Amino acid sequence: MKKIRFIFKRLRNFNFSAMFKTASIVSKKTHRLYVFVLIDIVYCGLKYQAGYNDYLEFEFYLLNNKQRKTYLTAGKNNEIVRKYNNKEYWHLLDNKIEFNKIFDKYLKREWLDLTKATVDNFKDFVSKHDVIIVKPIDDCGGNGVKKTDTKEYKSLEDLYNMLKSNKQFLVEEYIIQHEEMSRLSPSSVNTLRMFTINLNGKVNVLQAVLKIGNGGDVDNFSSGGMYTFVDDNGVVIAPAIDKEDNIYKRHPLTNEKIIGFKTPLYKQAKELVCEAAKEISQIGYIGWDIAITKNGPVVLEGNVFPGVFQIRPSFSREKIGILPTYLKYMDI
Repeated sequence: MKKIRFIFKRLRNFNFSAMFKTASIVSKKTHRLYVFVLIDIVYCGLKYQAGYNDYLEFEFYLLNNKQRKTYLTAGKNNEIVRKYNNKEYWHLLDNKIEFNKIFDKYLKREWLDLTKATVDNFKDFVSKHDVIIVKPIDDCGGNGVKKTDTKEYKSLEDLYNMLKSNKQFLVEEYIIQHEEMSRLSPSSVNTLRMFTINLNGKVNVLQAVLKIGNGGDVDNFSSGGMYTFVDDNGVVIAPAIDKEDNIYKRHPLTNEKIIGFKTPLYKQAKELVCEAAKEISQIGYIGWDIAITKNGPVVLEGNVFPGVFQIRPSFSREKIGILPTYLKYMDI
């Protein structure tokens, strides 16, 4: 029944042209007949709840059926969210101001809610923090997140009104990241996406992804950044990839070697998310965005839909996805 519901839900808003384009891309990559690739994409959707994006990003065309069963797909990820995250409480993570109130002690930085703050409150805040980060409170993917140097504005009242007009209601103290993290990309705060599962108060870290900026203010994959994976010690174990499917063994701007990079204070980051995950028992499966500063890791935000991340088969000798790890801790 779950698969049937997933299929009908997907068909209602299905982008057939994008699926056909994916089939064409894979056909050219693999030199297989287009029609056979298209049939395989449909098969994987029915069998593994894998969308055409899953098929392309996780290279299902390189896998046999046994290997495909080990890969987390969009459909299976949605099942996890539905099972372990009570929808009545999603807003506590989706709304960034509500999130900051609950997790204030894990943020370790000052912030301001412009839905309540006066222009004088704003002026007092920026008198202590020349550089700020401004965010919409209910967007994702780094949309609307901007590093702002308040000294560049003649009128703080105009800046205040502009931010409110743009619905960038959350203002935060700018984070100075650990110097080791700046070696990768100094223009953005490079972060960890750490996945936790909380079952009856026992929290485990499922995996961690390192997100790296590529010249912009943010490190988000959807906003021009790249991502890779770290092991249990915080060491990068795979090349980074971006949205355009470029593969990076070294950062294109800093020339920093990516594979083998060791994330500083990684153990403390794991301890931080394990404690934070206990604050809302009704949301069991969370993707945490964590920045590393010289004084320790800090929480940026938590995600009800953490996204689907796993090492590509072509980067791995075993060609095993993340699903077996998830199944050690959850029943899906």
